[in-house]
Amino acid sequence: MSDYKLICFAQSGNAYRAALMLNLIGASWKPQWVDFFGEGVQRKPEYREGVNEMGEVPVLIDGDKRLTQSGVILTYLARKSGKFLPQGEDQELESLRWIIFDNQKVNGFLGPFRFLKNFAKPAGDPAVMGFLKARIDANLAIVNKRLEKAPFLLGDKPTIADISICGYLYYPAEEFGFDIAKDYPAIGKFLDRMKALPGWGHPYDLMPGHPFGTKG
Repeated sequence: MSDYKLICFAQSGNAYRAALMLNLIGASWKPQWVDFFGEGVQRKPEYREGVNEMGEVPVLIDGDKRLTQSGVILTYLARKSGKFLPQGEDQELESLRWIIFDNQKVNGFLGPFRFLKNFAKPAGDPAVMGFLKARIDANLAIVNKRLEKAPFLLGDKPTIADISICGYLYYPAEEFGFDIAKDYPAIGKFLDRMKALPGWGHPYDLMPGHPFGTKG
């Protein structure tokens, strides 16, 4: 029997953070697919009242404990496993700083951009897409500069900040229309380092619902 259950779907970079963390720490876990695009389960009262009032994934279930928001899930799993945990107050605050920046400025723009390009009907307005792309470029440049100085965001060892920022970075370049690893070489090398960690898995391998439109 699995120790954890993760409510997720393959196209969600937010859910991928949690799935990747579970795999990297060697946890026994099972994904539970939610039809986020098709039936819109997350908008139904049953989901909002019984699963996550915010109507989002991921949702991590650990016995009687139910956790949402990827940053919370990463922190919980790091503390419980003792792996990828920032050490000391300074690292904890620095990790939190990068997780917030990631959620607001990096994957916080990559996610909507990718959704509007691939899944929204009609597709995103060109002016909106241009705005998002400009913000993406500026914020990825910040991450790239940081990673030119050290192998990982906080230094020589990976932490939950690194797992967080991977959220959308492994999805295929054609889904964005640009190649992040190629355009930002330090990020590309960082992604190779993360990929070399035991337990790494691609989002489409770890979570059900790919190809798009198929059932989990």
